[in-house]
Amino acid sequence: MLEVLTFEQRDRWDSLVRSFKKYDAYWLNGYVKAFQIHGDGDPLLFSYESEKTRGINVVMKRDVAKDRRFAGILEEGKYFDFTTPYGYGGWLIEGEETEGLFDAYQDWCERNGIISEFVRFHPMVKNHEKASCFYEIIQLGKVVHMNLESQETIWSNLTGSNRRHIRKAIKDGVKIYNGRYPEIYATFRKIYNSTMEKVDAENYYYFEPEFYTSVLNDLPQNAQVFYAVKDGIVIAASIILATNGMMNYHLSGSMREYSSLAATNLLLYTVALWGTANSYKSLYLGGGVGSEEDSLFQFKRSFFKGELNQFFIGKKIYNQEKYDELMGIRNVSEGPFFPRYRA
Repeated sequence: MLEVLTFEQRDRWDSLVRSFKKYDAYWLNGYVKAFQIHGDGDPLLFSYESEKTRGINVVMKRDVAKDRRFAGILEEGKYFDFTTPYGYGGWLIEGEETEGLFDAYQDWCERNGIISEFVRFHPMVKNHEKASCFYEIIQLGKVVHMNLESQETIWSNLTGSNRRHIRKAIKDGVKIYNGRYPEIYATFRKIYNSTMEKVDAENYYYFEPEFYTSVLNDLPQNAQVFYAVKDGIVIAASIILATNGMMNYHLSGSMREYSSLAATNLLLYTVALWGTANSYKSLYLGGGVGSEEDSLFQFKRSFFKGELNQFFIGKKIYNQEKYDELMGIRNVSEGPFFPRYRA
């Protein structure tokens, strides 16, 4: 049986998510609320259960007619597409018989005006494996995580240059703290926005104060800010997600004028130590920009010498006729961006 939960059904939503062995913060109701506020769409949680298989999938439902490129062309409330919430998601499936699950899901999508779906599968959960029969799966770049088995394991997996940076930051008087309270989220926002300006980020990556208020209030047990202080000034900060044995390096920023202090190196090392002290098993750092092995990737790679995981995405078209029609309206041909009509 397929059940569809709306955002307002918070208690049942989170109860279902937490009943799965490999869930992460990205599936939680409080996580998607912040991105609903950010304008990413309406969150839905799909739940399927049969005698031998059960699964959940979290999506952001977007009305295609509200895309500025289709304003006045399409009727609102008729055609939609799905995308994974910022970060990772996709179906979490327990059991091997997936045919009934995906048949029921496809039938629902076709009956409810869903044109397409884009999925970013979780590299640590590897949930793309059981979805390969349904989605077009594409392998992108490598991603980095830290093994939090012990303090010794964490230190041994750092590169020599990273260890030197960490020692230097400590010697130079950089201190790391962590917590969750309104003022530190406000400080984080200023530092993060200045970092986005530095890298000339798109407007999407600037989040309003209400977004951070939601992270603070709706993920009280799963999100906090780790921050680096030098001479009473916060010079770097990161929002860290933590749940079900997994930690995630979510959003991060640093002040350019203090870059020589390597504060983020010490910050992430401290996060890892906090994680192992609190029984977490991994700290996920992610990959480079656009899945490239760029300078950001190399920075993250300096925290773990071991074998890396791969990042996979998934694509699915439920209404090929309407998909082609929207492509025609935009006068675009197929390319790497999906769904292409939103490129």
